[in-house]
Amino acid sequence: AVTTATNMIAALLDNYLFQHRDDGFALKEVLWKRVLDVNDRSLRNIVTGLGPKTDGIPAETGFDITPASEIMAILCLSKDLDDLRRRIDNILLGIKMDDTPFYVRDMGVGGAITVLLMDAIKPNLVQTTEQTPGFVHGGPFANIAHGCNTLLATQMAMTFADYVVTEAGFGADLGAEKFFDIKCRKSGLQPKLTVIVATTQGLKMHGGVPVEAIKEPNMEGLAKGFDNLDRHIRNLKGFGQSVVVAFNRFDTDAEEEIEFVRQHCNSIGVGFAINNAFHEGGEGAKELAQLVVDTIEQQPSHPLTYTYADNDSIKTKVEKVCRKIYGASSVSYGKTAEAALLRIQKLGLEHYPV
Repeated sequence: AVTTATNMIAALLDNYLFQHRDDGFALKEVLWKRVLDVNDRSLRNIVTGLGPKTDGIPAETGFDITPASEIMAILCLSKDLDDLRRRIDNILLGIKMDDTPFYVRDMGVGGAITVLLMDAIKPNLVQTTEQTPGFVHGGPFANIAHGCNTLLATQMAMTFADYVVTEAGFGADLGAEKFFDIKCRKSGLQPKLTVIVATTQGLKMHGGVPVEAIKEPNMEGLAKGFDNLDRHIRNLKGFGQSVVVAFNRFDTDAEEEIEFVRQHCNSIGVGFAINNAFHEGGEGAKELAQLVVDTIEQQPSHPLTYTYADNDSIKTKVEKVCRKIYGASSVSYGKTAEAALLRIQKLGLEHYPV
């Protein structure tokens, strides 16, 4: 449905431009692309409208992969059908010759596109191999959009369960930051606890151990990797979150390495539990589940403290994210980025999260 809706907008836009070509209407820049649920690099940059005049106006365009589409991001942030319709109407399709924006609402097709997504907006209920219910719904890319499942799925899960676990894509820096600063900010969600997943292999890689050697015991490399883990923990505590570490166990993990990680977490006041669910199913996750329940009861998270304020400028927001989350000393912008910032200012969009 996301693919169909995105490509329908593209087709309607091309037809709109074709039908109004004799009226002097044109776009100096078209921002909307088609999508495909396959990562086909040969279609990333193409030319459409070749052939007879009846086949449209020639234009450079391309295909993105469906999870990277704006429709996917919109679907995952929409609170209901009315909110979905509002967001679709506000999609920026291009820039007119007089430098004014052209939106989906200008074509009058927002309602039709919303109808295409009427079923897609409904969360998908699934069950695990141990008959545990779950929702699998939505998947916007975290490096492009916000990397979280749909708001509706999260809210629905919260009406059916005492404890709801949701995953933020791409790590405890990018994923968690966007989960808090975008999804939680827009929805009012207040997580009671954040769980960081760690492995000996990941810690050793961050400690400078070569990939081919990360399965071998290496206490020195493990210790150096703690700096990375500690930074993630500080970042999450900066949001007001209580934090525990879930240690994903592998067959190659040495007991002394696991105990070393446990001792480190204990030394900095962070709960630690081994998760062996991959091998043992739910039975292997009981220690982690109990830690989560106990921590929420004894030391729940504080109300969220966001990385930046809504009324900060875009540059201020970017700088705060880079400094607070990634440890950058400064931020520099290329010409393309500066042009994008100028457009954001002209369109009056600076109050949105980044």
